[in-house]
Amino acid sequence: MAKTVVVYFSGYGHTQRVAEYVAKGAEASLVAVSAEGEVSEADFALLDAADAIIFGAPTYMGGVPWQFKKFADATSKVWFTGGWKDKVFGGFTNSASLNGDKQVTLIYLQTLASQHGGLWVSLGLPPANTQAATRQDVNNLGGSVGLLVQSPSDAGADVIPAGDLETATRYGARVAAVAAKLKG
Repeated sequence: MAKTVVVYFSGYGHTQRVAEYVAKGAEASLVAVSAEGEVSEADFALLDAADAIIFGAPTYMGGVPWQFKKFADATSKVWFTGGWKDKVFGGFTNSASLNGDKQVTLIYLQTLASQHGGLWVSLGLPPANTQAATRQDVNNLGGSVGLLVQSPSDAGADVIPAGDLETATRYGARVAAVAAKLKG
């Protein structure tokens, strides 16, 4: 099995819950970016030792929150040494709206992975886009670049649709499986 780490920022608990489901699917460790946008040196060591890294951030105002951006900027020290080159990467985001400009956040996460010389793993699941589809179906939001999740703004993380959480578990498993294949 590939060593996988999910690194995420969660402002209100929704992204943390999604990260837990992604980590369950990937059998991954979790690293939380703090409210100050930081992770510890031990967390950086965990990321450095990983075969796969999955980024997670909510979409705030059309992009990642400043806390995740501060973490991303701190990874430039790793970039200078090529420390994450050829690692497998994935990413996920959520917002209160069904769309909520989540694609912009995913593209940011994908770009960050690419700047590190990483290999990005797409969602790999067909969309649930029939008339009979419900929010309980896997990939109901129709993601392809990465995992998309919708979290109602007037409720806690416990009401994230079951289909989104199942999609999260499957995506984590996919990223870890791709990393394991490449690890050989």
